[in-house]
Amino acid sequence: MVAEEIDPRSRLRRWVDNNVPTRESIESNRWLKPLAHRLLHSSLWRFNRRSVPRGVALGMVTGILVPMGQIPASALLALPLRANIPAAAATTFFTNPLTTPPLWLFAYWVGSMMLGQGAGGSGRPPVEGQGWFDWLFNDAGPALLLGLVTVTAVLTVLGYFVTRLAWRWWIASKWKKRALARAEKA
Repeated sequence: MVAEEIDPRSRLRRWVDNNVPTRESIESNRWLKPLAHRLLHSSLWRFNRRSVPRGVALGMVTGILVPMGQIPASALLALPLRANIPAAAATTFFTNPLTTPPLWLFAYWVGSMMLGQGAGGSGRPPVEGQGWFDWLFNDAGPALLLGLVTVTAVLTVLGYFVTRLAWRWWIASKWKKRALARAEKA
């Protein structure tokens, strides 16, 4: 028996078709019914040069700053921002159990440097009688929060412009292929 090779893209497409909720399931969901007419607007699901970079930027913000419920938060914030919901939801996966600890350590380092505390923060680990929560909120918290906001701002702007450039490159390559195909026909 010959093993049949399956294109990974077709396998991904089949998985997406089977697991992504349909328009009808979203419309009939009792929790989403009040927002369904707005949530299902075609501009939020269409991939174009304006909505996808907005979705990537929004996904960066919600992925880093919203600790839980990142995908619902990005979907709700996509409504007024007219951002692409799938791009926003997919970009929230930038933060995951593997990337979050290094991201938070880097954010703490950035915040410490910005507050003038040096690379080691305040340099004071919790002392006897001081609880971890007290240390976190009084000593480490301000540096971490400032660092998270700064890193989020930088990654959001970077994600937005990289996505715009990638979109532009992709469209230019499509135009080039189309022009080559026309030249071969002529």
